[in-house]
Amino acid sequence: MTAVLVTGCSSGIGLETALAFARRGDRVHACVRTPATAQELLRRARAEDLTLDVPELDVTDEASVTAAVTAVQDRHGPVDVLVNNAGIDRTGPVETMPLDQARLLMETNFWGPLRMSRAVLPGMRARGGGVIVNVSSLAGRTFAVPHGGVYAASKAALGSLSEALHAEVRPFGIRVVCLEPGSYASAVRRASAAAPAGRPSGTGPYTADHAWLTGFLARVAEGAADCAEAAEAIVAAADDPGTPLHTPVGKDAEAALRFLAGVTYEQWLPRFLDQAQSLAGPRPAPPATGG
Repeated sequence: MTAVLVTGCSSGIGLETALAFARRGDRVHACVRTPATAQELLRRARAEDLTLDVPELDVTDEASVTAAVTAVQDRHGPVDVLVNNAGIDRTGPVETMPLDQARLLMETNFWGPLRMSRAVLPGMRARGGGVIVNVSSLAGRTFAVPHGGVYAASKAALGSLSEALHAEVRPFGIRVVCLEPGSYASAVRRASAAAPAGRPSGTGPYTADHAWLTGFLARVAEGAADCAEAAEAIVAAADDPGTPLHTPVGKDAEAALRFLAGVTYEQWLPRFLDQAQSLAGPRPAPPATGG
């Protein structure tokens, strides 16, 4: 029985991934930061008569990571598959995005997978095998959109970390895969819009532009794919040794990477702005005084 640990399972891709592994009879540890948010996961599991464990785990807290992974390994032995799915999204201008929000993005999207990987690797090495699946984003492989710089940076950093880790642990029989989903109907995007850094408010040099970008992202999200599709890709990547280190997930991600092959940032930006304006209307002009 394969021991699978998935982070960020209260909704979206994490929830669907935990259920997908459980349907195969794997021993699933579906981690959530707050136990109260696991109700939908538990309801879905009961409806399908699936068995899974729901540990409390906050990837931004070293002590929480250590305690949760230690408890899992003490009960069931080393983790066979780690899915670093927990992540958040925030938008905001580089100049004025609150630094606490920027730090939270990096703590969750980059340092979280780093902490988790370091926690499970000793057991994987001792066993002589294992798989780490890092759930990144298309944003980590493409050019960063206005007001999405910090989020894109966190995901690009995760991609670079995955490359180095892949080369370091391969001699021990451990695989690393970095999946890069496009747009999926996840609660992460909805939470971003509701968060202070993701919700345009007040006045300032970037306020109108941020509101415009948020409107564009909302329109894009209307066509988002089902998270169950991304979960299937994660399970397949965990099973298939031939999965490339960088693997786009979703037709939009695959199409975007094909389009960007050989395209410079200077060529891409006007095309992106044209697309954004076709969905969200004309981009606002900056304040006459410069803010």
